[in-house]
Amino acid sequence: MAIKDIIVPSPGESITQVEVAQWLVKDGDYVEKDQIVCEIDSDKATLEFPIEVAGGIMIVATEGDAINVGDVICKVDTSVKAPAGKPAPVAAGPEVVAAAPKASVTAPETKQNYASGHPSIAAKKLMDENAVQAVQVNGSGKDGRITKQDVLAHLAVGFDASSAQSWGGTRESSSSKMSMLRRKVAQRLVAVKNETAMLTTFNEVDMSAIMDIRKRYKERFKEEKQIGLGFMSFFTKAVTEALREFPTVNSMIDGEQMISYDYVDIGIAVSSPKGLMVPVIRNAEQMSLAQIEMAIKELAIKARDGKLSIDEMTGGTFTITNGGVFGSMLSTPIINPPQSAILGMHNIVERPVAVNGNVEIRPIMYVALSYDHRIVDGKESVSFLYRVKEMLEDPTRMIFGGKDPEQVLLGL
Repeated sequence: MAIKDIIVPSPGESITQVEVAQWLVKDGDYVEKDQIVCEIDSDKATLEFPIEVAGGIMIVATEGDAINVGDVICKVDTSVKAPAGKPAPVAAGPEVVAAAPKASVTAPETKQNYASGHPSIAAKKLMDENAVQAVQVNGSGKDGRITKQDVLAHLAVGFDASSAQSWGGTRESSSSKMSMLRRKVAQRLVAVKNETAMLTTFNEVDMSAIMDIRKRYKERFKEEKQIGLGFMSFFTKAVTEALREFPTVNSMIDGEQMISYDYVDIGIAVSSPKGLMVPVIRNAEQMSLAQIEMAIKELAIKARDGKLSIDEMTGGTFTITNGGVFGSMLSTPIINPPQSAILGMHNIVERPVAVNGNVEIRPIMYVALSYDHRIVDGKESVSFLYRVKEMLEDPTRMIFGGKDPEQVLLGL
């Protein structure tokens, strides 16, 4: 018997402890090298844990256990061979391939183990959103694990009304432990309220100009850039140009020092199966609209699938959050520490507005800027938000640093 201890590696700087979120195998199972055996929660992300050797696994830390980085999470008996009918890891060269049995014409039965009936992260999110139970879906993934495609296939055939979730009327309640990520988010949000002088200023944006641009160039943009043209890229570009004019909004406090940056790393708040996450777009001030859209799409997919790395969520000098995708009309976003400001986007609603003395129906979005009054004055915050509004209502200003093209021509 050859036992190898498997320890928890450091997921990122400053992380000293993680929590076992879910085991995808059970004690005694044979595991292959690089197989994902569990998911671990840190206070920043949920990460997949691949095993580094093949053999029989002996689980040490159970689900919900908090373990320190460097501690043993499981052991592997490397003397255990792959069970009959299961291919061993290819490591010995051509002779191993030659000795491998021919594939059977009849598909083998799915092995029943701990992964059977368990959804992947993306599948779990989709199931929660559509009130689908695991017993309703046949898993086609490895060892019977439920994949996102399995859930989509189930939704495509329609719902069984008899199996839909409903209130039981039993007066019962349940208790479940908050994930490490959720506990950390709760801690940080309370700290922001207690440790910052947070205020919020509001304005409204007439989205007509941007909607007209999208209508005219949407198809051509997608054809040439291979990415859709959304609203977030316009807001990100407007923010980076406004931060150039109001650098204090792009600063933060460190003790008695104010740290200012000559770059803009934009955090984009996205919803994930594990909760709210804020991946960061680096040097957004140097990006085109297409580059911003591509970066947002890549990060959003990673967040949905639980693939975000610690580095991709570290840093950030300013954050944008969009509650409008969920139907929010107005809100006061909470600052993402140690940043000094956050912009909140909301839904677009057709509203009657006064235009040159006449009442017209225009697509209006309310925007909110929460800021730390310890470092950002009211004049700067209001002026910053108004500059963002100006550039969104006249997108040509984004080319000229927030100024009207005629003013630039006249040198004003």
